[in-house]
This record gives sequence, structure tokens and C-alpha cells, in this order.
Amino acid sequence: MDPQMKAILIWVAIGLIAGWLASIVVGGGGFIRNIITGLIGAVVGGFLVRYFNIPVDLGNEFVNQIVIAAVGAVIVVGIAKLIA
Repeated sequence: MDPQMKAILIWVAIGLIAGWLASIVVGGGGFIRNIITGLIGAVVGGFLVRYFNIPVDLGNEFVNQIVIAAVGAVIVVGIAKLIA
């Protein structure tokens, strides 16, 4: 498999799982919405982790990324619900 395609599929998987976890915490979402929310959450979570220099080491890089993305997605959905 092409490495670029593999990276895209990993990002989609992380987005889907993170979006699903965020939908459990704050509600709502379907398949596509979970992916989009998770991907946006990954960007927000990654920014916050780097900005505040928060160490995340759960023993597995994939799990680390899912947790960061899920926390970011919860923040994004929470802010969106406050605005709307």
C-alpha cells in the first residue's frame, strides 16, 4: 500500500474513533460527522498539547493520538454547542 494512502487511512481511523468518543461525551453525530469532528479535534488537541507542552505517553502512539484527538473533539463540540 502507498505510504501516503496508509497515512490518510490512519488519520481517518483516528478521526472516526475520536469523533465517536466525543459524541459519547457531548452527544450527537453520525459516521461522517464523527470523522470530521475527530479530524478537527486532532488539530485542536495537537495544538493544545504542543502549546501547553503537555506530555502524553499512554504506552502506544496510536492510543496517544486518539486521546489527543478525542479531547480536542470534545472541546470543539463543546464550544460549538455554547455558540449555537
